[in-house]
Amino acid sequence: MLALAFAPLVAPGAELPLVSPMFSDNMVLQRGKPNAIWGWSKPGDAIKVEMAGHMAKAVAGPDGRWQAEIDPPSPGGPYTVVIRGPDEHIELREVLVGDVWLCGGQSNMELGLGRTRNGAEEIKSAHHPEIRLYKVDQQVSYSAARAPKGSWEICSPDSIGKYAGGGFSAVAYYFGCRLQEDIRVPVGLIEDCVGGTPVESWMNPSTLRRMGGFDSRLNEIERLRDKGGPAYGSFLMHWLEDYDIGMQGSTWAAPRLNDSDWKTVAVPGGFQELASAPCVCWFRKEIVLPDPLPAGKATILLGAIYKMDTAYINGHWVGASSWAEHPRAYDIPENVLKPGKNMVAVRVFKMKPQDGFAAKPEGLSIELGDHATVPLAGKWKGKLSFDVQPPRALPLDFENYPTMPAVLFMGMIEPVAPLAIKGAIWYQGEANFQRAASYEKLLAGMIGDWRKLFGQGDFPFYIVSLPAFMARRGESAPDGWTALREQQALTARHVKNCGLAVTVDTGEADNIHPQDKKIVGERLALCALGEGYGRKVVYEGPTFASLEHSRGELKIHFSHTDGGLAVEGEKLGEFSIAGADHAWHWADARIEGDTVVVSSPDVPSPVAARYAWQANPLAALYNGAGLPAVPFRTDDWP
Repeated sequence: MLALAFAPLVAPGAELPLVSPMFSDNMVLQRGKPNAIWGWSKPGDAIKVEMAGHMAKAVAGPDGRWQAEIDPPSPGGPYTVVIRGPDEHIELREVLVGDVWLCGGQSNMELGLGRTRNGAEEIKSAHHPEIRLYKVDQQVSYSAARAPKGSWEICSPDSIGKYAGGGFSAVAYYFGCRLQEDIRVPVGLIEDCVGGTPVESWMNPSTLRRMGGFDSRLNEIERLRDKGGPAYGSFLMHWLEDYDIGMQGSTWAAPRLNDSDWKTVAVPGGFQELASAPCVCWFRKEIVLPDPLPAGKATILLGAIYKMDTAYINGHWVGASSWAEHPRAYDIPENVLKPGKNMVAVRVFKMKPQDGFAAKPEGLSIELGDHATVPLAGKWKGKLSFDVQPPRALPLDFENYPTMPAVLFMGMIEPVAPLAIKGAIWYQGEANFQRAASYEKLLAGMIGDWRKLFGQGDFPFYIVSLPAFMARRGESAPDGWTALREQQALTARHVKNCGLAVTVDTGEADNIHPQDKKIVGERLALCALGEGYGRKVVYEGPTFASLEHSRGELKIHFSHTDGGLAVEGEKLGEFSIAGADHAWHWADARIEGDTVVVSSPDVPSPVAARYAWQANPLAALYNGAGLPAVPFRTDDWP
């Protein structure tokens, strides 16, 4: 998950404008097809839409929603769109006509340009008036949301760097730049993603019910919807709301709370004197800061915490995370800290006896704007909020960010549709790798949901195959990350008009958010150019085609060997082979034309082969165009 500091999300309110927030100054309308434009007025109101001599009319229905379809003028612009209702007249200026792409997924799609390799320099040079950006504000909903939150911006250093998390999506930006450079028409990019979220959060609830396995969670969402209150998108947050007495009445984060009956405890540690697991405990510590406070951004550092924490300073929420092993580093908003006495409060939900603060003492501090540090380790006050004794049940999941099924489809996809688009790109899967076996079914279902919702046929959909991650293993053995990659490849193969951008040759062993996003965006753009636009570009790497058995070795035939097979580096890896005993051994490999021949002295009669079959493999096989081979296996063994 990228967004460690994840505030509660709420569904949009009842105030609905004449024109949906999907439409604003600086937008891009999709060329070559009718464009739906919609909004809300009084039932029965007549609405007129005009653009460059093109006109469309609509009448608001019983729920007040109107929708007109207008044929766009020729690509380019700028144009002005005029929407007239009985009581309002709205003009949208600086509107372009070109191609619109929906950019979805989790944190690696969300990762802003400023947090990636050479991001600061890229932002300085991001003057692309023909590229327009729309960032859908994150919101969950327990029923279909009607209006998104966001607005269109002209791509510039100011606009692309303005958003939290490093700015606009780096992958989407690089995709759009490469695309616009080639197709020479305006490009609209819609960032619609949330870090840490599983694919089922982006799916229609009716599809999930048909698939099975989600009924209990969907039933609970319906119960919470009927109950009313905030929509968190997380079962854990509702559970804490029900049971955490520290958030009831005068919260235990309040600076002036009387904590005289709290126990003095040592942090790190602190739980031994309070309760056994699982439980929720609060910790408070008063610190003294200098006068005047140093200018600049301040950050609270709490180290890794197992399993979930929520941090407050002077009663203000500053961050929360359930990514247990990830060190907490929460930016402190302006005007929260003050000279003199300040109160730090941390709520921790732990599952196991050894859980809690995992950092060494030096890992807990507040870093001030001048980089001076205020230590936080040592004596704190602590108190048990509750332990999980019957009849209290544990929550349905233990994440504090949106992981509920369907809540992002309803909150962030439905209000965008039926916007006219060219296609979609998708970078997600990290949140599903421990349940990889079901991913193809889910992702194919999600693609079907989106295509049905937008009502524009089987529009192009391009998937990022997961990059390398985690430590390289010495033995040839599968894992969830590898299995997820296989499911992504199967989806691209089996679902109409889908493509796969392979990134197995990129990534970082110790960073789930690898910094090189340019190569990801550009490989997605190659998929779009080759498949979606029919350009004569190589957009696929070597792909397993067939297996030929011969004495003591296997010959692997490939398609998409444009320019011939090639090796990057000193060794052609990483191949393994097995005999009828299903025991895998590393294989020696050599290129012969458009084939690779593999063998091993440990496998005299090989029957199956695998390539790049671990989370972080040595992936050295390319084609002459410089694209990596797709990881594959020739067996169908469990």
